Amino acid sequence: MAEDDSRPDEGHNPEDEFRDMLRDILSGKSSIDPSQLAGAAGLPGDPASISALMNQLQGALRGGGDGSPNWDAALSQGQERAAQGQLDVTPNERAALDQAFHIAALWLDEVISVAELTAPPRLMTRKEWVTATMPLWTQLAEPVATSISDSLTRVLTDQAPEELKDLMTGAGQMMRSIGGTLFAMQLGQVVGQLASEVVSGGDVGIPLLSDQQAVLLPQNVALFGEGLDVPADQVQIYLAVRELAHARLFRHSRWLRLHLISSITDFARGIHIDSSRLEQLADGFDPANPEELRAAMVDGSLIPPKTEAQLAALARLETMLALIEGWVDVVTLEATNRLPRADAIAETVKRRRASGGPAESAFATLVGLELRPRRLREAAAMWQAVTDAVGNEARDELWAHPDLLPSSADLDDPQALVARLTGSADGTEPALDEVDQALEDLLRDDGIERPHEA
Repeated sequence: MAEDDSRPDEGHNPEDEFRDMLRDILSGKSSIDPSQLAGAAGLPGDPASISALMNQLQGALRGGGDGSPNWDAALSQGQERAAQGQLDVTPNERAALDQAFHIAALWLDEVISVAELTAPPRLMTRKEWVTATMPLWTQLAEPVATSISDSLTRVLTDQAPEELKDLMTGAGQMMRSIGGTLFAMQLGQVVGQLASEVVSGGDVGIPLLSDQQAVLLPQNVALFGEGLDVPADQVQIYLAVRELAHARLFRHSRWLRLHLISSITDFARGIHIDSSRLEQLADGFDPANPEELRAAMVDGSLIPPKTEAQLAALARLETMLALIEGWVDVVTLEATNRLPRADAIAETVKRRRASGGPAESAFATLVGLELRPRRLREAAAMWQAVTDAVGNEARDELWAHPDLLPSSADLDDPQALVARLTGSADGTEPALDEVDQALEDLLRDDGIERPHEA
């Protein structure tokens, strides 16, 4: 009986077929232009960028692993982007900023009651800042990167012609790896651009560095001061005060960094990719023109509107960010009252924070999270009211535990918070709200003594 030649080849391996197809693309044997792939990764079309992309994707082909994003690609892209136009720290800059940090520490000691740093402040280049902060950026971005890779793999597999089903299914892990690499390289570009905009470790409001590290970027500090008509030493001292205040707050409140990062990652894990949008892209996807796919990855259109639960989580996160930045604003205002042009510098900080930069906007759309607190003005006004009412020490004691911190309602009505704090300070019991008053009346009717009446 004749042997059935239609039987599948025992050596048939869909993943090998997929790898061979991609290797042809990366080696230039395909009709797809590598510069178009570079565009899909958000990279410039110059030879160096194309070469970097090819190396990273070829590494993804060679590597095994579990298909998770290649964050080494994010680091290398970020470092290369940050190194463009980077200037090294000069001895004069180092001496001036070391002196600024020294003065800032003395002035802050007069107005805050939080722990001092145990590590000396640092001066970083842009590339060093990328290297130091990338671990947290990747931690924040990983849930979205994984979701995009998994969704893209699932949609492309579902949309594949019948004759390619086996190939796509067998190569799923490799596709996730390549999709994760493309996302990681885009993240690297965003963080590398951000390195040219930030002036300090705490400039974006989240604790990117360890809880005992204050950092300034001298090149960006100099750029910040250009056109302000303010002496450079005043700009340096003002920014050093802000950075030290931010770092010392996280050093003092040991729970704060983990609490904030956990809130951000919990929010990010709730982000899901719009599969219908991906299906539309897959239906009309042209490998020779991947710009539409790249645009969808960076303009936020793959991330659907936030759910009610996400909106609630985001509101809590924004309140916490506003409390941190508002406190830093208030203590900086008091600590820098000796600087003749402090008001002009403060106004520049506010305008800059309100507008943000292009890299900051790109990160917001890339992972669906805006880093700027929306209620900063209310938070600063509340902290100022608390400071005026009970003083610096009692104000700073509120950072001892998350349960002690002011709430969103306190931002709405800071005088109610002030009344509670001043009542506690002089031994007066706070006024009861309607619920507590009803419980009080019920207990009294039942003849039950309150603890303080016993």
